[in-house]
Amino acid sequence: MSTTLPEKRFSLAAFSVDTNRLKEEPNGTTDLIDANGKLHENRFQDTTEREQNEFNRCVEEIRNVLVASKGRTDEEKQQYSEALNRAVLGFEQERGQFLAIISDQLAKKRLSHVEPPNRVYSTLTEAVFAEVIGLNVLELVMKNREGLEEIQVVGRDIYEVRSGQAMPSSIRFQNVSDVERIQQNLVLFNNEVINPRKRWAEVSLKDGSRVTMTGFGFTAEPTLTIRFYTMKYFNLDTLCDSNYATINEPMRIILEVVLRSCFNMVITGPTNSGKTNLIKALIAQLPDHERLITIESRYELMLKRDFPRKNIIEYEVDEEDTAHSGNQAFKLALRQSPKRICHAEIRDEDANIYVKACTRGHEGSLTSVHVNVLEDVPDAITEMCMMDRRGMDPERLRKRITEYVTQIGMEMGIVGGQRKLLRIGEYVYVNGEISVRDIVCYNYAAGTWVLKDAFSQRAAARILRLDPKGHKLLTELGCVESC
Repeated sequence: MSTTLPEKRFSLAAFSVDTNRLKEEPNGTTDLIDANGKLHENRFQDTTEREQNEFNRCVEEIRNVLVASKGRTDEEKQQYSEALNRAVLGFEQERGQFLAIISDQLAKKRLSHVEPPNRVYSTLTEAVFAEVIGLNVLELVMKNREGLEEIQVVGRDIYEVRSGQAMPSSIRFQNVSDVERIQQNLVLFNNEVINPRKRWAEVSLKDGSRVTMTGFGFTAEPTLTIRFYTMKYFNLDTLCDSNYATINEPMRIILEVVLRSCFNMVITGPTNSGKTNLIKALIAQLPDHERLITIESRYELMLKRDFPRKNIIEYEVDEEDTAHSGNQAFKLALRQSPKRICHAEIRDEDANIYVKACTRGHEGSLTSVHVNVLEDVPDAITEMCMMDRRGMDPERLRKRITEYVTQIGMEMGIVGGQRKLLRIGEYVYVNGEISVRDIVCYNYAAGTWVLKDAFSQRAAARILRLDPKGHKLLTELGCVESC
């Protein structure tokens, strides 16, 4: 099998190292140096090409071993692939395991004598690992994993996302081909492909980490986005903590009352603004016995992992597969006696079913919508519902959505590098107009939250009926009108 050699880039440092090594090397290698101490260029080039060829063959053998070693049972194969994925993404335990496997295979195949052409690595094992499994210069980025939420690669450029903010990294790839090699490693171990016919791929891990990649022809440059989902337990107390400062104590009280009063809730906010953390914190406050069903396009909430005692069913849907679409998941979910439904992000295809679920006994449900401000939510959901062309009256639908689907809205954002719940509002429909009564708002000038309007009489009556103690707490805060 012929091997295509990567383009050799001249490095003064590497040239100096190679020259000194060849001067000192016995057994006939000294004839590469002439009487004046200069390198015979042709002989030196033959040596480096021979080393490169030998190393490439070594890498290919180890790659074949790793791909073939899947395990005997389906469960073992899945566990092996998961471990290999985690090694690629820099998880230390799995990296150590595969470094040991590579070292063992090099010894068994009597390849330990092979010289790695790149002198950056101190051992052949490390050089082969970097070529077959490693992430090249991204490994340097991932050495500082504390607070690292996402790595974004566009061509040779790297951006690090921390606290929701993307900042240029001081590290860059030397060649775009290094990015493409990482892409091929990731898809190779996941039964995926990225090639001229399919120029994108996605890889997900059990811990919620996700890799999205695109290639030339679909995007102007190869891209790689690695999003990490940290294994952290979130509840409302956590979000009140000064390390997060996402909400304050009065807001925690209000949110707990909203949950116990079974209002249907909607969360808005830009990417990386903390919507997932807020959803998890709200779910953490629910009684463990309550049946909750979640519907996601990708497992991101990881609720059963963090709340193993809760009565939760988690759906992962695939809109390209009608047998496992969001529509089908909703149909099954409604037959599984849920107390509440958490739809991670409402979409065109299943907007109508979610509206039906919220208006037919599944109170206290929760979803998110990608809009700029809370006021846009009812219209956005109405437009999604109208797309199936069932001839519905749009105005009646807007009223129904406002009063029964989007009863309480929460708007997330980022302030000074911290994720904040900027608004908690009650949706009100009066004389054909939709408005939001701001219960709590973030005051940018003061750098804190302020209590504004009280809940409407209709909402206050509901709170009094379902959570009398909560009604008393809100009265003390001045957040409810008299019934």
